[in-house]
Amino acid sequence: MAHDWIAFDDRETLAQALADAIANILVDAIAHRNRASLVVSGGRTPVRLFSKLSAQALDWSRVHVVPADERWVDESEPASNVGLIRRELARAQAADAHVISLKTVHPLPESGQVVSEARLAEVGFPLDVVVLGMGADGHTASLFPDAPELGGILDSDRACEVVRPPSQPTARMTLTPVALNNARYQFLHIEGDDKREVFEQAVAGRDVAQMPIRTALYERGPKLQVYWAP
Repeated sequence: MAHDWIAFDDRETLAQALADAIANILVDAIAHRNRASLVVSGGRTPVRLFSKLSAQALDWSRVHVVPADERWVDESEPASNVGLIRRELARAQAADAHVISLKTVHPLPESGQVVSEARLAEVGFPLDVVVLGMGADGHTASLFPDAPELGGILDSDRACEVVRPPSQPTARMTLTPVALNNARYQFLHIEGDDKREVFEQAVAGRDVAQMPIRTALYERGPKLQVYWAP
């Protein structure tokens, strides 16, 4: 296991520091490869980070932004992660970013998986930056402990997989560990004492199926950078 725990006094300071770190990596990637990729998570936690990222002055026209996972809902729905990215991140300085959707026009995610994979292939691997979140149950992306597909996804060599956790109201498309954990840089963005306690539980065990966030702790090379604020 390898990770760095980086604590901040408040969430605003965390968001700015993480945005600065991500921007530096993207600038370097653009300088060396003329393009960059950024994977971000959905939910409420990253909204402040998205605001800080949108103010970063870099050549966003060379950056592909991808959600770590997506609910199989229309982009106009509040639950859509790519909709959140377009509203909160791809604006201001970042208005020219290329936002890649995992959601397709197909009514079922199983029918759209090939298209989603093709979109990810165009982004290219390894990904430059992955910013993960973590739920109270230890899930990350849409790797839920109650998902019947989890075992297969953990072993998958595909970039994305369909998941239907009973605890969730909709089917989802999620990036797989092989895509997420082989990124050049990987961050975990968590806030609050409750999430700190969940992370400590994750560090204390090894069963990835019980707490899928452990895949980012035990199944990769470079250190996971954990950014936390109370």
